[in-house]
Amino acid sequence: MHELSFGTWLIHISSVIEWIFAIFVIYKISTYKKYNLFFWLSIAMVPNLIGAMCAITWHIYDNQDLLYGLVTLQGIFTFIGNSTLALAAIKIFRGTETYE
Repeated sequence: MHELSFGTWLIHISSVIEWIFAIFVIYKISTYKKYNLFFWLSIAMVPNLIGAMCAITWHIYDNQDLLYGLVTLQGIFTFIGNSTLALAAIKIFRGTETYE
């Protein structure tokens, strides 16, 4: 794991932990009746988490060429995640459910 500095590892790992925590917090918020649409936001965050884990896994194994497919997977999951986040944001903005 010598490819990245300690500070870079710290940022990578803390970002993933923060993202996981945010998913759970947003899911918990979605359990309140007037914030039901936020459930879709919490689900939409998962592909980005998978992409981040692909990147970290590649770095753990010192960026080996054999595992370069993880870089492609990371890009694919980031695209899917950004798209699902945009769709969830649109759904929340439109507010198809009534707020009481």
